[in-house]
Amino acid sequence: MDTDFLLLMKMKQGEEDAFGQFIRKYYEDILKYCRYHCFDSEYARDLTQETFLRFFASLSVYHYRGKTKNYLYTIAGNLCKNYYKKKKEDVMEKEELEAKAGAAADPFAGMVEQMDMQAALNALAEEFREVVILYYFQELKLKEIAAVLGIGLPLVKYRLRQAKKQLKALLEKEA
Repeated sequence: MDTDFLLLMKMKQGEEDAFGQFIRKYYEDILKYCRYHCFDSEYARDLTQETFLRFFASLSVYHYRGKTKNYLYTIAGNLCKNYYKKKKEDVMEKEELEAKAGAAADPFAGMVEQMDMQAALNALAEEFREVVILYYFQELKLKEIAAVLGIGLPLVKYRLRQAKKQLKALLEKEA
């Protein structure tokens, strides 16, 4: 019998140890996923905790289908999308303030490359960004990505190919 199924049954019966085991099993993967989506490690931890809280809140109606990790990724993905909406507004305000203040070059020059990558990722369409993050940062296989996103394998390959082309163009433009 599947360990996730047994854990879920124990959690539904209220066994606290099962909750701890479940979190230990998936916490690092979900945290890594959130980190690559929001680039703020403190906020990524908050998103990860919120993911588990939402999962546990809906545990009584959750029906096990062998894809618990995919469901956690879906919850985390939705939370990250909400973060992006909020973050875009904040970034636009910050850029306007820096432009008005005549801000000098960033003293942390090593961070420029990471910021360029973040900007390039943010410029991608959501479906392309999601595939890139799952493939490169979460190190999922193409079949796993198809299962997480609920799409066919050919579509995953297409999105990854298009995302690579777009990222290359965006990063060359930044340089």
